[in-house]
Amino acid sequence: MCTNVKVGFVGLGKYLPENRLTNKDLEKIVDTSDEWIVARTGIKERRIAREGEATSDMAVNAARLALKSAKLSARDIELIIVATITPDMFFPSTACIVQEKLGAPKIPAFDISVACSGFMYGIAIANQFVKSGTYKHVLVIAAEKMSSVTDWKDRSTCVLMGDGAGAAVLGKVADGGILSVYLGADGTKGNLLKMPAGGSRMPASISTVEAGLHYLKMQGNELFRHAVKIMAEAALKATEPLGLKGEDIDLVIPHQANLRILHAVAKRMGIDPEKKLYLNINKYGNMSAASSAVALAEAVEEGRVKKGDTILLDAFGAGLTWGAIVVKW
Repeated sequence: MCTNVKVGFVGLGKYLPENRLTNKDLEKIVDTSDEWIVARTGIKERRIAREGEATSDMAVNAARLALKSAKLSARDIELIIVATITPDMFFPSTACIVQEKLGAPKIPAFDISVACSGFMYGIAIANQFVKSGTYKHVLVIAAEKMSSVTDWKDRSTCVLMGDGAGAAVLGKVADGGILSVYLGADGTKGNLLKMPAGGSRMPASISTVEAGLHYLKMQGNELFRHAVKIMAEAALKATEPLGLKGEDIDLVIPHQANLRILHAVAKRMGIDPEKKLYLNINKYGNMSAASSAVALAEAVEEGRVKKGDTILLDAFGAGLTWGAIVVKW
């Protein structure tokens, strides 16, 4: 392991479907209101993939922009990691489908299923491969078609989800880079957010489809409580070894789960959400793994991230899983 190697983001890209589903649109299909959704979640609209548009299609679009940003071609990439819980199919992996579409022949490619924490886990894995000298450039993509696993009759969940993809190219950098990584999981609370059917325990059948078991199921209140606690703790675990405190972080880019959760996390961290918390949940909703990736790409695009800034990425998701990463830009 070459511990003195600095690994950072050398290219970023994002893709959002054109179709917008507003709260007013949702009022027409489920018993809810724009005021209720905004007050409870902070979401005003979300993007929905067009008919026939799969997770791999969105992933490829984001990946191409990340490669362009890095001034690299697909043939310069040595590993592809796709974080998703909405793959095109169980197998082959969405990463292999992306590899073929990008024209990156015979390089290793695999998926990881870590829900909303997927981008954190993907970056952590890529960091190790580059730091060790195994690969020079790794492409990490977080892509989700959450609309495909959303029950549009369940007002507690359908107001939350959106579709999209974000991508990052990781490689060696001269200055800064990834300073700290903290990951965690607690399988004892996996029942708080899950999709019951479709796997080997409950294979697809007429009865599972009729029972709506191929849609995500969430215990929202309990999940909220754990999310606030765990995201705040993850932030501390990632920053404390570096001797950093809230005032030392220039921008926190959290998983865009729920505005109330994010404000509660900011309060626990002692940061001003108006100045140091990057938010785009109002435009896109919760895109699971894609949320953090899109938020990072968008924050850089908007000039919210500048050279020399200390950035904290922080996510929490089903599993339960979580991760926080500190980056010197």
